[in-house]
Amino acid sequence: MPLVTYLADRRMWLLRTPGSCYAFALDADDRPCHVHWGPPLTAEQALTVPPAPRRDTSSFTQPGYGELEGPGFGAPSLRLIYADHGEGVEWRHLDHEIDGGRLSVRFADRHHPLEITLHYRVHDDGDVIERWTTLRHTGADDAEPITLERCDSAAWTLPPRDGVRLSHMVGGWSAENQVRREEPPVGETVLTSRRGTTGHHANPWIMLDDGTATEERGEVWSAALAWSGSWRITVQRPPFDAVGFTGGFGHEGLRLRLAPGRSWHTPIFAGVYGSAGFGAVSRAWHAYTRRHVLPHPDELRPVVYNSWEATGFDVDLDGQVRLADRAAALGAELFVLDDGWFGDRSSDRAGLGDWQVNPERFPGGLNKLIGAVRQRGMRFGLWVEPEMVNPDSRLYREHPDWVLHMPHRRRTTLRNQLVLNFARPDVAAWAYDWLDRLLSEHGIDFLKWDFNRAFTEAGWPGQDDPGRLWIDHVRNVYAIMDRLRAAHPGVRIEACAGGGGRTDLGVLNRTDQIWTSDNTDAVDRLVIQHGFSQVYPAGTMVAWVTDSPNPLTGRLVPLRFRFHVAMAGVLGLGGDLSAWDEAELAEAAELVAEYKRIRPVVQHGALHRLGTPGESLSGVQYVHGDDIVILAYRVKTRFGHHAARLRPAGMDPDARYRDVVTGRIHHGAVLASHGLELDLPQGDHASAQVHLVRQDP
Repeated sequence: MPLVTYLADRRMWLLRTPGSCYAFALDADDRPCHVHWGPPLTAEQALTVPPAPRRDTSSFTQPGYGELEGPGFGAPSLRLIYADHGEGVEWRHLDHEIDGGRLSVRFADRHHPLEITLHYRVHDDGDVIERWTTLRHTGADDAEPITLERCDSAAWTLPPRDGVRLSHMVGGWSAENQVRREEPPVGETVLTSRRGTTGHHANPWIMLDDGTATEERGEVWSAALAWSGSWRITVQRPPFDAVGFTGGFGHEGLRLRLAPGRSWHTPIFAGVYGSAGFGAVSRAWHAYTRRHVLPHPDELRPVVYNSWEATGFDVDLDGQVRLADRAAALGAELFVLDDGWFGDRSSDRAGLGDWQVNPERFPGGLNKLIGAVRQRGMRFGLWVEPEMVNPDSRLYREHPDWVLHMPHRRRTTLRNQLVLNFARPDVAAWAYDWLDRLLSEHGIDFLKWDFNRAFTEAGWPGQDDPGRLWIDHVRNVYAIMDRLRAAHPGVRIEACAGGGGRTDLGVLNRTDQIWTSDNTDAVDRLVIQHGFSQVYPAGTMVAWVTDSPNPLTGRLVPLRFRFHVAMAGVLGLGGDLSAWDEAELAEAAELVAEYKRIRPVVQHGALHRLGTPGESLSGVQYVHGDDIVILAYRVKTRFGHHAARLRPAGMDPDARYRDVVTGRIHHGAVLASHGLELDLPQGDHASAQVHLVRQDP
């Protein structure tokens, strides 16, 4: 059965995935209209789906203009203004092209010089449907530009359901990824970032269900935007009709100019339908990210040691070598030198933008440290923040016009820094040149690419299309990363933005992992990692073990618990190892070795969330082939209350499961019914790791 089918009698396109189906058709006026998004349908069945009802037919309503095959009312996905001040689109279908799992449907406006192509792509190994849009100005060279006020990637519509619940992210710096599930009001709910980056306070994905879905049961519709700048998703809940939503890059108030002969491409706004709860939809996103987004999905991410919390800005060769000694002894595989290695960078007040090695701290450059790190069996990584500059820097004194700024407005500093305008070709060229030179002259295996403040005074004086900076800044960041990876194929990149402020499928297409949060408190991290896992896989989620009491929250947590929380993703070490005693170092070395044994299952396995953080007992389970790894957590104990056993997910009742450490045999039927008995220490902050291997029935 083909992935994409055209049903000419109804002018309908049918897209199939292994577990879902998506269909849309043209109405009598050539407007693309939603037909179906849900369980699989045959072509014969799809042809019998009735058109979506339009209950409100009064003279005070009109068809929505510019909908990209969405519900047709409310916020338009596409808002255009032409030279004659006309707006909207009158659709005229031109043709379509099917190439395996890819579909392109081409339209033109009936009067204005505009061509629109709706793009779709499905894969035979998962249920995610990719959608994006291309606009092209087809006028003569001397024609006036078309103004784009909104150009979303796609609009999606749910089938009629009696109830609806919206799941999304809320939070802030060091409190990212807090899951919020609530009934949206009738009207429009706008989720957005206007900050120039993905954001700590929200994330560009949503899930919708009928209000009854659980982790393992119920229908869920989800979508995620592959974009690392400002974004907007608008959920529309009419009083009577089906719920829909539209999303794309940018935010309200931006005006972009599409010149004659030019094209405009939106990022992918992908969607997935699942019938087995939130967990199944998350697993669909994880599989899609590994197979179709990440540059090196088959690699195992190394155990990293980062020196930031040990030294801050007080870095030098001897101190870093001493830390490298201890990190290597613990089993770290990658040593990362963080901030403070360049320019006059003794604090966050100066030196940012002057990317030359500080000769007093590292006489002769970085190669002595890199050599020492490699002698100890580790790879070497370096922190950079290419998109920022301190006013107190040589770069800013030479190029004050390179930052985002507006005429007659002060330049607001946040964290004592300003944002470089990467939309400028000269700034982007400068950034690539020094990064390429840095990688060419040193044996650097890894870059931690940071971004520590939002856009303010986001202007570009002298440009007739200043709104483009919000888009072109991100596109040029992507282009630089792409060029660096092509020129230095051995280099791996970690995305960071003051923690998790740049977490999205767009940046994951160019990086290998994400620094999840600046908050390393293990108890807080349970909630943050729970939210991260809704869309993004464990193999991209960096989690450090740091000191106790935690430097941010002051919480005292046992080393074992801190490790077990961090082992749920890409394990890192970030504490001041020079202050750890011999017992802590010995325990840490054992736990690092334990992580390496289970790492393939954690980083490449299918994730099941067992309970919710904050419950008496919760955990995460990973399944990879016949291997199952469970990490269990009890944050608090209550006298007289015994935590229920943790029930693993997906147990075959006829199978047996052997505990790799103890050798004990568990029957699948017993595990499914009665749960797993855990060897938890007494008291609060107790945790356990269990590795089971399935035996043939």
